Amino acid sequence: MKRALISGITGQDGSYLSELLLSEGYEVYGLIRRKAKEDFGNVEHLKNQIHFIYGDVTDLASLILALRESNPDEVYNLAAQSFVKASWDSPLSTAEINALGVTNFLEAIRQVNPKIHFYQASTSEMFGKVQAIPQNEKTPFYPRSPYGVAKLYGHWITINYRESYGLFACSGILFNHESERRGLEFVTRKITHAIARMVVQGDKTPIELGNLNAKRDWGHSKDYVKAMHLMLLQAKPDDYVIASGETHSVREFAYEAFKCAGIEIEFKGDNENEIGVNKATGEILIKVNPKFYRPAEVELLIGDASKAEKVLHWQREIDFKTLVKLMVENDINLLKNA
Repeated sequence: MKRALISGITGQDGSYLSELLLSEGYEVYGLIRRKAKEDFGNVEHLKNQIHFIYGDVTDLASLILALRESNPDEVYNLAAQSFVKASWDSPLSTAEINALGVTNFLEAIRQVNPKIHFYQASTSEMFGKVQAIPQNEKTPFYPRSPYGVAKLYGHWITINYRESYGLFACSGILFNHESERRGLEFVTRKITHAIARMVVQGDKTPIELGNLNAKRDWGHSKDYVKAMHLMLLQAKPDDYVIASGETHSVREFAYEAFKCAGIEIEFKGDNENEIGVNKATGEILIKVNPKFYRPAEVELLIGDASKAEKVLHWQREIDFKTLVKLMVENDINLLKNA
């Protein structure tokens, strides 16, 4: 039986990856931080099938102990300070977790068992101010946030350990991937959860959003964790862009989400004065709030996953409209059953 150790296991990707690996017959270990109150997050429903180990990516000693205890064939480093906007408020802790944390894991693997297959969660935010459209594995990086910069360090240190020590270390450059399990802090879930409140509870408080023109390449987390697993099953380690190949603005996401709830909205005004109104009633449902703008915006992300499709035989199954529909319907059902 193969063994896998996952950091960030309680998050969105960690939960879908756990489900996938368990279905493949893996023994799954999860690295979690010790808290005053036990919290299994998105793997609450799997907690009796997972072996949990206390540890922290910022603590090399704890990672060495975790590797010795779990003796994994595969390690997936999904732990991160994952909020781009928050990285301006806490750049040092973001760097410690997203950059040095990766180095700690690689160094622990080098010391304990260099034969372990390692996956690093890289990100499309490393492309930032994009130098080519679409973005692939050869596109130059130009991060536009402390988050992106820290992730870029994690990406390059993974390559460095692969080339310096011969580790089987891969980076998945994943573009935006969402799901019903996305945290409420993220713009996609912020939109779908607010719509559910409007539909179920009659709460007509307008959703306050930042840059509606920002364009992202959105896919579903369940599809993207399959790519992570496929990377570690290859004969040779390499890095892969995982993306849908489509780009949609925040405005488009909001429009589609309201449409799924049976509400047609239209947008009026522009930039910081833009609003989204219910076409039937004229109620204001969306307002732009400049406080949600980033100090340096990433305007357009669209990925080219042709390498992953060719080498890994990876294909996404859930398209953009289905993703939005799943998120809206799930949030409505959660509130109805609360």
